[in-house]
Amino acid sequence: MRTSRNQFLLDEEDVPTHWYNILADLDVPSSDVRRARSAPEGATADRRHSAPNLPLSMYRSSVGTERRVKIPDPVREQYQRWRPTPLVRAHRLEQALGTPAHIYYKYEGANAAGSHKLNSALAQAHYYKQAGVHEVTTGTGAGQWGTALSMACHALDLACTVFMVRCSYAQKPYRKVLMELNGARVIPSPSGTTEAGRALLAASPDTDGSVAIANAEALERARTVDRGAFAVGSGENHVLLHQTVIGEEALLQMELAGEFPDVVIGAMGAGSNFAGLAFPFHRERLRTNARTRLVAVEPDACPKMTRGRYAWDYNDFSGTTPMTKMYTLGHTFVAPGVHAGGLRYHGAAPLVSALYEQGLMEAVAYGQTEVFEAGAFFARTENLVPAPESAHAVKCAIDEAVRAREENKPHVILFNVSGHGLLDLSAYDQYLSGGLEDHRVSDSHIAASLAALPDVPDTDHVGSRS
Repeated sequence: MRTSRNQFLLDEEDVPTHWYNILADLDVPSSDVRRARSAPEGATADRRHSAPNLPLSMYRSSVGTERRVKIPDPVREQYQRWRPTPLVRAHRLEQALGTPAHIYYKYEGANAAGSHKLNSALAQAHYYKQAGVHEVTTGTGAGQWGTALSMACHALDLACTVFMVRCSYAQKPYRKVLMELNGARVIPSPSGTTEAGRALLAASPDTDGSVAIANAEALERARTVDRGAFAVGSGENHVLLHQTVIGEEALLQMELAGEFPDVVIGAMGAGSNFAGLAFPFHRERLRTNARTRLVAVEPDACPKMTRGRYAWDYNDFSGTTPMTKMYTLGHTFVAPGVHAGGLRYHGAAPLVSALYEQGLMEAVAYGQTEVFEAGAFFARTENLVPAPESAHAVKCAIDEAVRAREENKPHVILFNVSGHGLLDLSAYDQYLSGGLEDHRVSDSHIAASLAALPDVPDTDHVGSRS
């Protein structure tokens, strides 16, 4: 059904009352999607005893098999400050591409933090506050997660310390300002404030840093602070759970539009953006036998799904967390300093990895220049500047629309604009001036990192799509 309507809006009362737990509909061994592995024999005591201290109520909701998990009333009330977010029909983009495809995007940048990250930040702050935590520490890539968590902690009177990846700290100074405005302490990572940071700086003084390194520093600080806790912005089951408010709303909005997507697209860092939109559509295609494709989009600079390995690995650079089963480039992998800092994480969430291993979703990778070209094209046609991370989804949506034009098929395309790029204009300026570089990581770089994967004796499920 073709329509001239631009926006599909819901009322505050339509904010979902429950998150969707994909574990109810995912046929995989429970150990493959939970923190079920300790460090190998011979590891240090720190490596054997550094599991993130999640509040029990939050942990239980993320590992159970209840399909619907109730959103706590205080969290839902916070959501209603900006949710439901808009679903937009991209008519001008369609016209510019000359495609018969119907293109829709879910816009998650319409909140104070400017991205989807606030969906989980508020939920986690709520659970940590209830558990008696006084300070929350975290690592952040491009700064969207750190910004969201600082705002959530400020709202609930929690202290917040953020280790921000060094290259993003330099590229995106106003993210630091936003965090500090909300009372957070922001430290470029690797730093001289932790053992992990000092060791990295000694070995590689000019490193760009990585989310895995920032997480290692944040974990170390959390262990030294009275009533401190480490919070993570993506990858973990509970984070993906919290983000499903995006897809639940989008299902209602697509119903208003009278259509159902043929393809659902999201950028892929560790997985919160992609999963938040795609997981509820996975449930619905199981229920209706729809042939909807789910596509995750990653950068050539950090291709953990398209060129990584499905294996047990650590979530932080130092290897202090229990291992999870994931598509990974190796926890010691440090991606080139592309502007999409939120996508530079070495591994994919266990839940997303399991979906990919079973062939229930697809993954593609793009270079930085073509991604910014797509982001600039979207900005000119839709008058919305997407974050560099979101521009990866834009690029894929454009490719899908062009394919629909070539095949003369009116496909329905849905993708997630997970945040705005107004704090990334320096990156767009670099693109416009011709100064942007592509960074396709070499096979030897990946091989060297994968060689450092932990030696897990029981490897009966370990494999690779490649």
